[in-house]
Amino acid sequence: MLWERDSLDWKGISADEITKRVLDGVKPGSIVLFHNAAEHTPEALAGIIESLQAEGYEFVPISELLLEGETVIYPDGTQKPAA
Repeated sequence: MLWERDSLDWKGISADEITKRVLDGVKPGSIVLFHNAAEHTPEALAGIIESLQAEGYEFVPISELLLEGETVIYPDGTQKPAA
């Protein structure tokens, strides 16, 4: 499984830039990539989470996104039932 939206936090961009990048590109089913050692990620996360929850988004573990049974992972990272 691949992420769909890269926060680019690893580039050292500001918390405001991280927030804008994530909120401007997220859509239902998005997997957003953050890095645990990125300098401004901790200060960006609270606002991102609050904004997305206010828009009705729900946060789930990856295990809840995985399909059961035989599947195929496509190059764009999406998982679909095997044909």
